[in-house]
Amino acid sequence: MSEATPQPSNIVLVGKKNVMNYVLAVLTLINNNVKEIIVKARGRAISKAVDTVEIVRNRFLPGKVQIEDIKIGSQTVTSPNGRETRVSTIEIKLKVTGE
Repeated sequence: MSEATPQPSNIVLVGKKNVMNYVLAVLTLINNNVKEIIVKARGRAISKAVDTVEIVRNRFLPGKVQIEDIKIGSQTVTSPNGRETRVSTIEIKLKVTGE
């Protein structure tokens, strides 16, 4: 079994789970006094990442969380059958402002 590289504790990687799981992850980081949170996703999960950020900003903590930076890009991913494809990526940096 290979060891995965550890992610910094302020990064939320969005994947196949329900959006509210990622909202809860972001809110947990905020409750642990993390002031900068990065939400990352690629491919089809990009819309979930955007939904996660918007739910946190508008429904749970209006006025207390701001988008500081958004980075977009693409990665080359090799599928199990050896074919290379390009996958879009997004990285949304959130800043917690007030209490």
